[in-house]
Amino acid sequence: MQSIFLFFGALSALIGVGMGAFGAHALKNVISPEMLTVYQTGVNYQMWHALGLIGTALIRRHEPASRLLTWAGWLMLLGIVLFSGSLYLLAIMDLKQLGMVTPFGGVSFLLAWSLLAVYAARTPPSGRYSQYDKPKNPAKTSRLN
Repeated sequence: MQSIFLFFGALSALIGVGMGAFGAHALKNVISPEMLTVYQTGVNYQMWHALGLIGTALIRRHEPASRLLTWAGWLMLLGIVLFSGSLYLLAIMDLKQLGMVTPFGGVSFLLAWSLLAVYAARTPPSGRYSQYDKPKNPAKTSRLN
């Protein structure tokens, strides 16, 4: 497998689109408007964090051994399962006790984004014009001289 987080991000987005369509068409007249809002919140967070997983996978290509990115990806996936999953079950099956699980998913999301922010702050910039890539003496390396 090329990238576990790209795979789970794409799979999560696929499931999110399906869950959104299911909610919009099949659940519209079955559950209360309040529970439909809860359900839609699950879909919304799932889709945003599916994109977050895909982004993490793409960033991780530059530094595959990064523990920060690895933990961020797994926490984002855990957050999708706990947060969105508990909201889906709460809305569809009216399992009120699952409301206690939802905050753990939210904390997973927060930790994942925090780790991604730490990674971004700690990684030196790279590229053609980064301060780490500039020649020591530009006059000596210039082609115009």
